[in-house]
Parts: sequence; C-alpha cells; structure tokens
Amino acid sequence: MPGVTALHALSRPLLAAGSAVASLLAGTIALWAHYRTAVFFETIRAGFIACLG
Repeated sequence: MPGVTALHALSRPLLAAGSAVASLLAGTIALWAHYRTAVFFETIRAGFIACLG
C-alpha cells in the first residue's frame, strides 16, 4: 500500500494550503462586508496617485 502513504503525505500540506487560502478569503469577505467599497476605491486611488502623480 505505498500509494496510500504517498497520498496521505501529500494531503497534509495541501490541507494546510487550503486552510490558509480559505482563511484569507474569509478575512477578505469580512473586511469587504464591514467597509464596503470605500477601502477598495481609496486603495485604487492611492495607487493611481502614487504612479501618476
């Protein structure tokens, strides 16, 4: 059963990466729900000013 061992060893880092991505996505959605588009548009505006102005 070497295939089962290899699958189990691969699933732990994959699970950790998936958990990290899910946490970042949940945080992003929570911040978006709290601040709405104000932070997004302010960030874009600040980026344009930094690059062009």
